[in-house]
Amino acid sequence: MNDTTFSKEEQILQVMRKVLTDVAKDTYTPPDLKHPLSPETINSIRDCLQLIAAREHELAKEAGRESKMRPRYIDEPSSSVVVELDTTVFKNNKDDQA
Repeated sequence: MNDTTFSKEEQILQVMRKVLTDVAKDTYTPPDLKHPLSPETINSIRDCLQLIAAREHELAKEAGRESKMRPRYIDEPSSSVVVELDTTVFKNNKDDQA
């Protein structure tokens, strides 16, 4: 785990995000059944999560931390390498084959 100390506001936002996503998971309903939450409540949860994400991003930027909040697969490597592809190489290969 990392040794970053989060402010009280960041801790509150993290807990709020977790609670809202847990509510969404716990109230999951198959498409053919009526959802127990009203559409207005579902939209309010979405709005809250968007505001939380935006504020967390602002706080991380102010603190000089890189925001790495994005979904990851369980088996996805924790570090990745970006490989730049030169499109001219592909065009040249296609020209050679024609």
